[in-house]
Amino acid sequence: MSAPSPEPAAPELRWLKVLGHQVRVSVRPGTEPGPPLLLCNGIGASLDLLQPFVDALDPRIEVVRFDVPGAGGSPDPWVPYNFALLSGWVCRMMTQLGHDRFDVLGISWGGGLAQQIAFQNPRRCRRLVLVSTATGSLMVPANPTVLLKMLTPKRYRDADYATTIAADLYGGRVRGRPEEVRHLMHDQSRIGSRRGYWLQLLAGAGWSSLPGLPFIRQPTLILAGDDDPIIPLANARILSRLIPNAQLHVFADGHLGLVTSADDLAPRIADFLRREPAG
Repeated sequence: MSAPSPEPAAPELRWLKVLGHQVRVSVRPGTEPGPPLLLCNGIGASLDLLQPFVDALDPRIEVVRFDVPGAGGSPDPWVPYNFALLSGWVCRMMTQLGHDRFDVLGISWGGGLAQQIAFQNPRRCRRLVLVSTATGSLMVPANPTVLLKMLTPKRYRDADYATTIAADLYGGRVRGRPEEVRHLMHDQSRIGSRRGYWLQLLAGAGWSSLPGLPFIRQPTLILAGDDDPIIPLANARILSRLIPNAQLHVFADGHLGLVTSADDLAPRIADFLRREPAG
């Protein structure tokens, strides 16, 4: 009989001052040594939104989450930023947490940041996981009616509105269970400022990873839902063709699949992160 799996440690919330900015961070210690997994969240989302995924992930893996300045519990930044600046800021945060090397998972807007981190810091980023994301301003776009709903943080501030638009915006399993969005986005999550949301939008304006994708050498796992109104599936296929060491997995869900299908996706991600390198 195999030994029972170790119980995951409880996440610890911390406040760090990184390059002059206060940031809200959550660290779930791993039960075994190894590189931690850094999670980069979607636009406007607090670190709390990813709790179902963290709960489902192999407890041997340490998990670091953070609220981007102006999102969740982190105060607004002093000045606007772009992905290149934020990448350096995130790496300084990981240094302060005591990590030289780490794996990175980015979802949606956070997938852009994750690509920038992998490209800009190849010696520190060991492996890359991209979920429900694309290449930035040069991508296969969503329907304009979907994009219009993304221009404001109203869905984070109004639970009834979030439920009303859930099916059209997120697709997948929430089409039949729109009330699940109320639970995911409003029961525990913190709401950032409107200015913080707009600064996140601005950070991605004009940014594209397309020129740099062939230079991302890290082993990369790309996960995409087959019913994602925000990020059409074609974008994942583009990523998988241009990143040299990438593999693509298409799952039966929508934009929020990382949390709504966490029981299916977390083991796949853990297997990728813990797999021994070939050769």
